[in-house]
Amino acid sequence: MPSGARPGPHVVLAGGGTGGHIEPMLALADALTRRTGSTGGDAPDLAPRVTCLGTARGMETRLVPARGYDLRLIPPVPLPRKPTVDLLRVPGRVRRAVGETRALLTELGADVVVGFGGYVALPAYLAARRAGIPVVVHEQNALPGLANRIGARLAARVAVTVPGTPLRGAVHVGMPLRTSISGLDRAARRAEARAAFGLDADRPTLLVFGGSQGAASLNRAAVSAADALTAAGVQVLHARGPKNTDVAVPARPAGAAPYVVVDYLDRMDLAYSAADLALCRSGAVTVAELSAVGLPAAFVPLPIGNGEQRLNALPVVEAGGGLLVADADLTPGWIAAELVPLLTDPARLAALAGRAAAAGARDADERLADLVLGVVRP
Repeated sequence: MPSGARPGPHVVLAGGGTGGHIEPMLALADALTRRTGSTGGDAPDLAPRVTCLGTARGMETRLVPARGYDLRLIPPVPLPRKPTVDLLRVPGRVRRAVGETRALLTELGADVVVGFGGYVALPAYLAARRAGIPVVVHEQNALPGLANRIGARLAARVAVTVPGTPLRGAVHVGMPLRTSISGLDRAARRAEARAAFGLDADRPTLLVFGGSQGAASLNRAAVSAADALTAAGVQVLHARGPKNTDVAVPARPAGAAPYVVVDYLDRMDLAYSAADLALCRSGAVTVAELSAVGLPAAFVPLPIGNGEQRLNALPVVEAGGGLLVADADLTPGWIAAELVPLLTDPARLAALAGRAAAAGARDADERLADLVLGVVRP
């Protein structure tokens, strides 16, 4: 440690389980570790220390170490969705998880706990409360889950992605995003991106994707509309999902617009740069990324659950930055009637892109870091 420097606060992040919890957690971790601050003297404060909490069953066991952060494991507390006999075991599981998590927070010397919802966050909230450690909650979806509804009652600050999210005392900050997305200049990367996917340089481009595993209804509709799209000069980049190997499009005639099918997109920055419009689901991270980079979309909310995907997309759609179509209404005919005219109208596309960008937030990681460090006791 440099002479005179003060150690940074120890921030413990709880956000395991799915990518929707983990990615914003890691974006906040990156923002925190960029901070050095100042003591007001000659020597700077050290950057905050960051430890992530997770369980052995989640994607965090792979994603967190790959980004260079320390991961400590706690017992999961899954909550049954229906009243079964398993519900009777929940109190015992909660007590065990809270006890182990509190001991871990004491060992780490945690100054603040930040939770992103899910079965990792709930025991972290309760353990921090018992240990007298301030809690900050970040909710990614328009409808908060049970863990964050409980956490918000215990928290010093509550931050949300979607304005109007029903959590007490909530402050809108947006979704923390990777800097490769939040700092993306799509126009500057367009030529490189289209070349990387084997697309033509100057054709209007539709990006089709349905999350990391693909989406069957999007795959069916887009493939069936391939002739209408390419006949109009629209080229397509379509991520079908790694298990959907039966999703294919016959080769286009020489000189026709390309229709490129891939299993998975591991460079979303390039995919967003290549596209003029996206056809996709409306998970919280997807909506936040698209609006942040100013890429308009036709959102097709997942037709199960509590309707949160529709609510995630509504602010962007109501701002004029995208379209909304129900999964049951997504047909090849709808794509031909609605998306082909849009993709071949550059002025309309540009207006949509501008309104999508105005609805987005590129600095949510920094805004959430400010909020977190603001509750750390001196």
